[in-house]
Amino acid sequence: MEYRKYGNTGAMVSTLGFGAMRLPTHEDGTCDIEKSVPLLQRGIDLGINYIDTAYVYINGTSEVAVGAAIKKYDREKLYLATKIPTNDEKESDPDEWRRKLETSLARFDTPYIDFLLMHGCNWKSFTEHISKPGRALDVARKAQAEGLIKHLCFSSHDDPQNVIKLLDTGEFASVLLQYNYIDTHNLPAIHHAAEKGIGVAVMGPVAGGRLFVPGGVIRDEEGSLEVKTPELSLRFVWSNPDVSVALSGMNTMEQIEENVAAADKAELNESENARIRELVERNKALSDLYCTGCAYCMPCPNGVNIPENFRYMNWFKVWGLEKEAKEAYAKLSGDRVWTPWAGVITGLNAEACIACGECEPKCPQNIPIIDQLAETAKTLG
Repeated sequence: MEYRKYGNTGAMVSTLGFGAMRLPTHEDGTCDIEKSVPLLQRGIDLGINYIDTAYVYINGTSEVAVGAAIKKYDREKLYLATKIPTNDEKESDPDEWRRKLETSLARFDTPYIDFLLMHGCNWKSFTEHISKPGRALDVARKAQAEGLIKHLCFSSHDDPQNVIKLLDTGEFASVLLQYNYIDTHNLPAIHHAAEKGIGVAVMGPVAGGRLFVPGGVIRDEEGSLEVKTPELSLRFVWSNPDVSVALSGMNTMEQIEENVAAADKAELNESENARIRELVERNKALSDLYCTGCAYCMPCPNGVNIPENFRYMNWFKVWGLEKEAKEAYAKLSGDRVWTPWAGVITGLNAEACIACGECEPKCPQNIPIIDQLAETAKTLG
């Protein structure tokens, strides 16, 4: 495992971070602690020292799983990152923000959090209420003075120029941004952060699983190169020296083993770089259906699994996998179904969408979800 400086924080973080958003779950939507803890501990045993989660992940139980997993390890050698919502004005209320921080600490059962992120922070919310006297920023600074927080950070889906404004406030030690080989729009903000000594973590290096396809293996003409698409995606991100850690939401032992192996050979060679360029050209078709798999649009009140529907539409549109896409789409139901590409999934296909409109305002990518679900139903149904 390679370790890199995390800005000016003094931390040396593993290039592969464990994203705890997609851990195994029970039927009630809570985290399956019994299955999740061994996964997290295997990652730690293989050298991962950076674990990322959030107050809201898996109905609040992701933090519990992470806390249980780290019990047997030296706390000083691990870096915990979690996120507290702040964009809504009610969420930056000082009492509410402090309550959530104390809840997170209790779930982890730890005396401090290494990297506390303002979740999905944007410039508008930061200037209108987060940074106002007595609001979330002040509360976070007081908690930091108490030793409950080591470093104050933020994640964002805002425009890169607004992210740069947030970086220039001098309030944050690190930033978490979307970046992968089909979406490089955050490059200016990533480079700016690195120049200022602000740590850079990347979410969505495999685009929330969008860049994983069945049998997705890239081979060169001579057959001497064989790289799975998730590996190639991660190594693309690691090839950027401004990036310290790339997060992967792993929920099987196989994924952990493969991603750790990829981290041991982070540099891309000339042949692999050529394949990246080829993939970028092929993935231009995603421009009108770029779902990162963040699931902020969920839950759907009508039971539609929006991210999974879009995953299969991408298989069809980008990779030409008509048979695989239609077979996967047909499996979507109210029942829990195990899949080799995403573990257990549940939820209905696009035909169950009644265009209620609850999902679209929640999408950070501003995808016209209703129209795209209609196209998905027409194409794959």
